[in-house]
Amino acid sequence: MMREVAKGVRVHESEFIESNAVAVQGEAGVLLVDAGITDREMIAIADDLRALGGPVVAGFSTHPHWDHLLWHATLGEAPRYGTARCAAAIEAFLSDANWRDLVTEDLPPEIEVPLDLLGQIDGLPAGAVRIPWNGPEVRIIEHRAHAAGHAALFVEECGVLVAGDMLSDVLIPMLDLSGAGDPIEEYLAGLRLLEDVAGDVDVVIPGHGSVGGAAQLRERIERDRAYVLALGRGDTPSDPRIGRSAKPGWEWVTDVHEGQVQGLAEMTERDGRSE
Repeated sequence: MMREVAKGVRVHESEFIESNAVAVQGEAGVLLVDAGITDREMIAIADDLRALGGPVVAGFSTHPHWDHLLWHATLGEAPRYGTARCAAAIEAFLSDANWRDLVTEDLPPEIEVPLDLLGQIDGLPAGAVRIPWNGPEVRIIEHRAHAAGHAALFVEECGVLVAGDMLSDVLIPMLDLSGAGDPIEEYLAGLRLLEDVAGDVDVVIPGHGSVGGAAQLRERIERDRAYVLALGRGDTPSDPRIGRSAKPGWEWVTDVHEGQVQGLAEMTERDGRSE
């Protein structure tokens, strides 16, 4: 189930939108990042990790979207972390009495998702820059691209960048259009932070899509930047992830793109009226 992509770092790709769960080996067990999607997968991940490197001793969610906040009882009761903003956002989401319906309404019926432990994370202190665990140093790179409280993780001694929902070969940059800031500039700022560590990265793991090497990391940063800049100018992006060149099964990403175009136009109109 889990394949090693760097020394001490393993990845499992879900059957659901190619979501990646990442395990980093520590002295007494593993740090599990974005634990997975389905019941069956997470049970298998727990079994694999016990056989390969010991129990899960810590968890981390890269951002406050439900598919990165799941957990299963078989993974154990290790502390689960996120940034302070991530924890606050998911707490607000779970306060909605209809949150389960919001998660499941768009799921295909064959995907069984365990919801009982969703979002039960502890927010790290604001400005925290390291995961508190007994293992390799894992640097937290927090930004506001894609979602408030989003964080990439950089496992320095392994040269691995866990990018969260950025730097995908199948998903376009998905902007946070719900916040009060400038979603274009926030995304570009997030890309600059990832670019700052790119020279030390050998492996990049996106939240969805294929794992890449150092060359793919640079290419993905430039592709994502070009897409976001085109959106900001009001141009039609030339991007292989949308339109006829989209990967089979990922044609719906074009709908996401069109939704973002509309959302940005509405923000511009709204801001113009408020001046």
